[in-house]
Amino acid sequence: MKIDVRVPTLSDSVASGTLLTWRRQPGDTVARDETLVDLETDKVILDIPAPVSGTLLEIRQPEGTVVKADEVVAVIESGDTTSAAAPAAPVAPPAAAPVAPSPPVAVARPAVSPPVPLPPPPTGQPPAAAGTRREPMSRLRARVAERLVAAQHTAALLTTFNEVNMQPVNELRQRMKAEFEVKHGVKLGYMSFFVRAVCRALAQFPVIHASIDGTDIVWHDDADIGIAISTPRGLVVPILRRAQTLAAHQIEAAIADFAARARDGRLALEELAGGTFSITNGGVFGSLLSTPIVNPPQSAILGMHTIQDRPVAEHGQVVVRPMMYLALSYDHRLIDGRDAVQFLAAVKAALEAPDSLLD
Repeated sequence: MKIDVRVPTLSDSVASGTLLTWRRQPGDTVARDETLVDLETDKVILDIPAPVSGTLLEIRQPEGTVVKADEVVAVIESGDTTSAAAPAAPVAPPAAAPVAPSPPVAVARPAVSPPVPLPPPPTGQPPAAAGTRREPMSRLRARVAERLVAAQHTAALLTTFNEVNMQPVNELRQRMKAEFEVKHGVKLGYMSFFVRAVCRALAQFPVIHASIDGTDIVWHDDADIGIAISTPRGLVVPILRRAQTLAAHQIEAAIADFAARARDGRLALEELAGGTFSITNGGVFGSLLSTPIVNPPQSAILGMHTIQDRPVAEHGQVVVRPMMYLALSYDHRLIDGRDAVQFLAAVKAALEAPDSLLD
């Protein structure tokens, strides 16, 4: 019996995807639920599995094709593979397509790859200069670019800064990290302190994670915090749901899980939808100071930066402390400067007296 392989149901916010590498070719034996091809959307990479065991008869859509939900991309002859009909010719799959499974994130060649011959450019597109190469922008990168440009055009973005003395957090982590890891099975990092400090400040200044919808203001009871994670394909922001209800170890475990699955392209679409506020940590890459861009329809984002020993004044004395600059970018259409400044000061205050953040 011939069985169609169809594109899985996508979310309301994702209309289509691009087929990446076919992992099996016509004539190959396939097992039920085995991944046949990866589907790149503008948020995540999804697997298209074999609905039944059998023989792959036909590839209806070659690599690079943009497809929609429920569209047929291949045909499988189910049942006894020894008596399956001869496979139909594929519809122009690339002759050099790899047969063995390949990682779903390997869309672009590494920067150290040698230049490859380029096909003639489309009409009106200039040829690539000598020593350069051209490749399509991934859907994720294109979507990130589109959203960031839209944020600049539609929101009145402003950034306010503060700095926080991280010595209390460092001392608490040093004192508690061994016990914390034994008790909870997860390392005590910085993110749980920042998430809990942000949740506490959002409770004081709820306008910071409100949003604009037309001429209405939408208020949110829950702190659904987006955690920006860098992957080989680009930036993704999975959502930590109802973060105000989570203990420190739950936050650390959830973020570690997000990071691992983001690198493998295994985040689900629903994990990237929504969110009322975001946190991005450029400090892991050495950033000293930046102005993060708000992720619409959110109204604010907190930027963390590298921790650096700097001289500061304490009680009339100059001392060296591990300091971090904080940046809050916000939509001035909704959030007044007073609220933004006080929110950031509340985050700073919580981090400089962090004992209660581990409750």
